[in-house]
Amino acid sequence: MHVTTTPSPKSTVILEIELPAADLARAVADATRQLSQRTRIPGFRPGKAPRSMVERELGPGAVLDEAVEQLVERSYRAAMLEHTELFAIGRPTIDIVQAEEGQPLRFTATVPVRPEVRLGDYRAFPFAPEIDTVDDAKVDRVVEELRDQQATLVPVEDRGAKDDDWAVIGFAGTRDGEPFEGGTVERMPIVIGQERLIPGFEEHLVGLRAGDSTDFDITFPLDYQEASLQGATAHFAVTLRELREKVLPVADDEFAASLGDFADLAALRSDVRERLGRTALDRARHGFADRIIDYAVKNATVEIPDTLVDEEVEVMHDELRGALARQGITEEAYLKATDKTPEQLHADFRPGAEERAKTLLVLGEIAEKEGMEVTDADVDAEAAGARQRYASDLKLAAYFDTPRARAAIRSSLRRSRVVEKLIDDWLAAHPDHPAIPHIEDASAAAGAAAVEEEGSSRS
Repeated sequence: MHVTTTPSPKSTVILEIELPAADLARAVADATRQLSQRTRIPGFRPGKAPRSMVERELGPGAVLDEAVEQLVERSYRAAMLEHTELFAIGRPTIDIVQAEEGQPLRFTATVPVRPEVRLGDYRAFPFAPEIDTVDDAKVDRVVEELRDQQATLVPVEDRGAKDDDWAVIGFAGTRDGEPFEGGTVERMPIVIGQERLIPGFEEHLVGLRAGDSTDFDITFPLDYQEASLQGATAHFAVTLRELREKVLPVADDEFAASLGDFADLAALRSDVRERLGRTALDRARHGFADRIIDYAVKNATVEIPDTLVDEEVEVMHDELRGALARQGITEEAYLKATDKTPEQLHADFRPGAEERAKTLLVLGEIAEKEGMEVTDADVDAEAAGARQRYASDLKLAAYFDTPRARAAIRSSLRRSRVVEKLIDDWLAAHPDHPAIPHIEDASAAAGAAAVEEEGSSRS
């Protein structure tokens, strides 16, 4: 076997492989025997039919095609074992140059190989972690949001409706004196002033008391979701059936005690401040990590093979399936709602997949340079945790046992760990900078996230 290698664009290498005619002759004999074994041919025991009978049954050229396919597969594997400097990252594209009996077999294999990543600077970045200041205003906002969560709705009897009141209304709409579909509702809860109905509708409710009625004309907007009503004028007769206002508890010691083991309001505020401070540190570390990655990727040079982009597109598709499953939405329903085909979805993913592929390649190269490894046990643990989280979705849970999922887990762990190392090294070199917790070990961050969920302070 004679093999020559030639570099080609997009991180591929072309192997030109030539095998002696004798190798092809032996492959033809083997293929005849194997096809005869697999094909029922009247009058012959399995494996005993001559080539002419096999081809009469399977068609002219069937034996040669089988021989070439098997010989190409074997010789390609042998060539890759011979050229250990090549690290294939996908299946080759095979082109048969010559496949004639009595002549050498010649073919080319275009092999996607791990691209060369030329790293630039990834350590001397000209920025530092940015930690948000936790001031009284931020604490006040969380306390106010906690009050809002504990609010009660009480009937309004001594005044008319105003913005932010909670109301229940009934209405009947007509066009040219005739009712229209969807225009009549017996009871509809709304918050006045949020403009959830037709623009201008809720303005007519301001000032009404519970039990009052009113009627008015209103024009539907030109972009209204129901095409038959776009730009149309309708008449509405509306009754305000119930009117309530939200009453927030007083921010005092009793309120603080109702939320947990807090001696007084000052203790609650202190706890909120501490949690927000931990959240600020956690955000600072996440933001610092993102900037380090961006800096390293922009300073690196790499030609991304299409194979890696295709694989990353599939990973992004898997991630979408997981996100949809967590929301109880099928992929078919999502595609219908977005009016997209799977092919269009993949086209949308591609720019992001290219960036992600480059990021993974660059971080993989940094991880190798920094001696960062991820063991099979690490991957096993992550996969087991993922299967447990998605145990209710058998198809998704099974996905985490596939080679693609394990490769994605390994890449993700390697990526996160090498960035964490760069952060830790920077902090060690800057001892005067405030400490920021390690992302994967920061139990404090979980508590801070709980406060964020309660108080929606991320907004």
